Amino acid sequence: MDVARSRTFRAKTGTEGKSPGINPREEQEMNMMGSIAENLRAVEKRIALACSRVGRPPGDVKLVGVTKTVPTERIREGIKAGIAILGENYVQEARAKIDALSDLPVTWHFIGHLQSNKAKVAVDCFDLIHSVDRISLAKELDRQAQKRGKALSVLVQVNLGDEETKSGVSPEGALELAQAVGGMDALRLRGLMALPPYLEDPEDVRPYFQSLRRLLERLKSEYSKPDDLTELSMGMSHDFDVAVEEGATLVRIGTALFGARPLSG
Repeated sequence: MDVARSRTFRAKTGTEGKSPGINPREEQEMNMMGSIAENLRAVEKRIALACSRVGRPPGDVKLVGVTKTVPTERIREGIKAGIAILGENYVQEARAKIDALSDLPVTWHFIGHLQSNKAKVAVDCFDLIHSVDRISLAKELDRQAQKRGKALSVLVQVNLGDEETKSGVSPEGALELAQAVGGMDALRLRGLMALPPYLEDPEDVRPYFQSLRRLLERLKSEYSKPDDLTELSMGMSHDFDVAVEEGATLVRIGTALFGARPLSG
């Protein structure tokens, strides 16, 4: 992977500060009309193009289909179209879907805020927890995983924008939390996750993605098992092109695959 080439590429081609993409509102309208299979091919093409701009193999990036509030039959359609990883925000909603789709080959990730009292179910249901943001949660996940004899992969969630409405530990706190997680018997730290502030222009989000990549690089230099730290979970439907250019290995895509969620109320 040569993420550093992204700046050189954009400078040479006159696209410095620009990443090809479409307006999020237009994208939502297109996705409401297209099938999930068509949407998946379009997203995969954008991932491949973003990788090519910075000299990365497309296989470096894994697509996580975000299925919050998506009906089970739509999810089934997505799996059959080729979505291999699904991400859920709520444990109870996820458990029902996992049971209903147990006949299909798919991996489940948890990507939302996780309460410690839901750790037992989360350990049973998910292969990767993206959102470990406090030591108390890490300890409870470790305890529940030990009881089941399971090695549980996790990411530390970082609050890059210091937003009170979002979960996540501060960048400095992330380093301390990561070291603590690394010392637990049943948890396997795999990297970092962030949900940057939503900004209309994806280019304005680029500095946050760069910050998370640099934080992972710093963690690798201090961590006892740096080769385990392979994952950067960042980028969603409106900005994943930029996230891929900056080193994302997991992109969390909902609207661009399944269409806009219906408005509540």
